[in-house]
Amino acid sequence: MIFGAMMGLPAHAKSLTRAGGVKWQPAKIVNGSPVLFQVPVSNRIQQVSAIWLGHRLDFFRSGNSWYGLAGVPVETAPGSYELKLTETLASGKALEITRKVMVTKGVYPKITVKVAKQYTEPNPEQLRDINADKELKQKVFATETPQRLWAGSFEAPVTAPISDVFGTARVFNQEVQSRHLGLDYGVPSGTPVHAANRGTVILARPLYFEGSCVVIDHGRGLFSLYLHLSDFKVKEGDQVETGQLIGLSGGSGRATGPHLHLAIRWQGVYLDPALLLELKLP
Repeated sequence: MIFGAMMGLPAHAKSLTRAGGVKWQPAKIVNGSPVLFQVPVSNRIQQVSAIWLGHRLDFFRSGNSWYGLAGVPVETAPGSYELKLTETLASGKALEITRKVMVTKGVYPKITVKVAKQYTEPNPEQLRDINADKELKQKVFATETPQRLWAGSFEAPVTAPISDVFGTARVFNQEVQSRHLGLDYGVPSGTPVHAANRGTVILARPLYFEGSCVVIDHGRGLFSLYLHLSDFKVKEGDQVETGQLIGLSGGSGRATGPHLHLAIRWQGVYLDPALLLELKLP
């Protein structure tokens, strides 16, 4: 949705922080941020896993490091949180390492918008559609792909200014309805939309609020969502590569006008897409 002044991407995802051999990026982690943890390779270590904010991470090896992609729920309070690493040796012995990681408070704006009454006070028929969509989305997001499908850094699906950032509190028709859990690009209807990374299309159909929507499974609980499209260029079950055309932008669903809404979901948590796009991923 196109709201407020044009805003640039955050700049605090450009460096690594290190604690006792464990690195992570971005250097400043806030609520709503994706996090890439990095552990140096040892010839003795055969597998690395971790527990982070109640989520299990299975690390993958690339070059001289093990990597685990995670996130911080937007409702997480500022503070120091434990990353509990388990390094499994060739002998089968497991070594446990705990590191403290600081999470700071993200600053998110609040905006007021007006949309059609059907999106804030739906009638019984519309409620049935909404509930059907809810069941479908629950099924889609229950998809479990243990292997990592994405490769390398994520790329913006369009080249355009940001029109609304992640975390914005949304006031619809004078009532706080939700928080904006994605990134909006101010593009006209019909703009080509590309896959942010490699994966499998697990949803490509119209929904009540999201409009025509594509969801790509990138493996290990990571999904990218592309909302308010005007046309599909992929179908469910398709394998896509980074940068592949998946649809055309539009203004379908609950939208004040044509734009592209990009969302990133990791293990049930929505993360800031702008920060994910800044991460240097192997």
